[in-house]
Amino acid sequence: MACAPGPDPLGGGIGDQRPKWDSKLQYLLSCVGFAVGLGNLWRFPYLCQSHGGGAFLIPYFIALVLEGIPLFHVELAIGQRLRRGSVGAWMAISPYLGGVGLGGLSVSFLISLYYNMVLTWVLWYLLNSFQQPLPWGACPLDVNRTGLVEECQATSTVSYFWYRQTLNVTAAIEDSGSVQWRLLACLAACWAVVYLCVIRGIESTGKAIYFTASFPYLVLTIFLVRGLTLPGAVEGLIYLFTPNMHTLQNPRVWLDAATQIFFSLSLAIGGHIAFASYNLPRNDCEKDALTIALVNSMTSLYASIAVFSVLGFKAAKDHGRCLDGNILSLINEFDFPEHSISRDDYATILTHLNSTQPERVARLYLETCHLQDFLDKSASGTGLAFIVFTEAILHMPASPVWAVLFFSMLFTLGLSTMFGNMEGIITPLLDMGLLPRWVPKEVLTGAACLACFLSATCFTLQSGSYWLEVFDSHVASLNLILFAFFEVVGVAYVYGLDRFCDDIEWMTGRRPGLYWRVTWKVISPLLLLTIFVAYFALLTQTPLSYKAWNPQDEQFPLKEEKSYPGWVWAVCVLLSLLPALWVPGVALAQLLAQRRRKQQDTGLELQDSGLC
Repeated sequence: MACAPGPDPLGGGIGDQRPKWDSKLQYLLSCVGFAVGLGNLWRFPYLCQSHGGGAFLIPYFIALVLEGIPLFHVELAIGQRLRRGSVGAWMAISPYLGGVGLGGLSVSFLISLYYNMVLTWVLWYLLNSFQQPLPWGACPLDVNRTGLVEECQATSTVSYFWYRQTLNVTAAIEDSGSVQWRLLACLAACWAVVYLCVIRGIESTGKAIYFTASFPYLVLTIFLVRGLTLPGAVEGLIYLFTPNMHTLQNPRVWLDAATQIFFSLSLAIGGHIAFASYNLPRNDCEKDALTIALVNSMTSLYASIAVFSVLGFKAAKDHGRCLDGNILSLINEFDFPEHSISRDDYATILTHLNSTQPERVARLYLETCHLQDFLDKSASGTGLAFIVFTEAILHMPASPVWAVLFFSMLFTLGLSTMFGNMEGIITPLLDMGLLPRWVPKEVLTGAACLACFLSATCFTLQSGSYWLEVFDSHVASLNLILFAFFEVVGVAYVYGLDRFCDDIEWMTGRRPGLYWRVTWKVISPLLLLTIFVAYFALLTQTPLSYKAWNPQDEQFPLKEEKSYPGWVWAVCVLLSLLPALWVPGVALAQLLAQRRRKQQDTGLELQDSGLC
């Protein structure tokens, strides 16, 4: 091997023993599977719809070019060049940056806890999809079996199945409730599946990824083809992509675009560094970064079309039911012949009756039926997957088949992301040599999965969904933005940009151009610092509150807005700050260790001079 600039990539011979990907396709699918997750399916379409439709794509792609792709290239390059996990890579760049790797490892651990809990809910719905009719399609009988459950009648069947029959949620976060054993069993099953897939690292995940990364695209395509043939699909897509350029004047739109790119690519967690460390040293990481980042963004757009074609169908169905109810009221009140008023004629007839007999029409309390209003009832996250989309599936012919396809897609989509999360935990632990070499890797993997499973049991409590929201809102946001800032600053200013460019030239055969050097040196650090300050300011101005499902509340079925108790506030602050404390903590420890070594060296020199 030619003498290469930069730190020794083999780390004293360790790199020769490091596992390698079976093929380039296996590596690319693993990175795509890690980057493309549930957020592409249930967060990006919501942001696009709520932030000006097609106009949102402008800040989104600007953030991709100036922030996402440059940072992604950095992570793939240092992993491939140094052939170590996140902790080892940053320690090699500078011992003072070791906290960046440890912080990413901590965040990977915390994200894995609640991310696999989401897969637990998906598995529960998947198991319940193998029946006709679907269990969320009708209200159950009450205890006396003389009528329907009141709570279900007050809301909707899909909401009741989610909040009561799945979560059995309490009315407040401080009321922990009991463990839901069916969810605990599903959680154990999910961690067992993850363990079996990651048991031998990339040797096992590399085999599973062929299915878990490609199956979601197959199902998305099936849903897209079916969705485009449903009534209302065109209206849904027009609503999604109609640009509203005025929204670009809102700074929140730009902030959401930047953070969506950041979290969508799974940056600063350490998974991509771990995956890249198993590459051959002379691999074109620049081409990989561009390919994976663009595939990730195109997947978000593709998923949006599939999702909103189905949501447009649901809105058209709801709009039709609203019109039918009003038409029935008019027929009964004015003794019109049955089927004498069609949906197309409804607006004309209502206008005529309002002008001739306004008092009688006013007494009917007719609903306002505008298709736009039903399209506005969008949701993101679990609300989209477990409420809005499940209701849309109920209206589709052969609904159990579509439910099985949908939740199978979500499960494999999340599973491939879990591979990256676990690799971001296990690879650094192996590199740090915490266990003797004679201990099999399967033992460390099993211990990590068991620790995650035991830690995640809190989410199976009746208050677990509230805690999952706390973790999701506070674990990743500020921590990962801060880690990414130190990553790009560490490479550009600590390791040295010229040295880093030499390494990339040695790996790819090309020296990075002006675009890469300017974004790494100036634009990306400034953009990340701006995002961090803006996001921090937004969090401080946003009240720490949550929406509780409380059947006893006067406004039920609307959720009750509640403030977090003081001790939950403390947990939120700890989750937001503790992982980031690794950065100054490790730097301080290294500084003290260096001073101690200098003092010892000085003492030895004095002793030597005294002897002379």
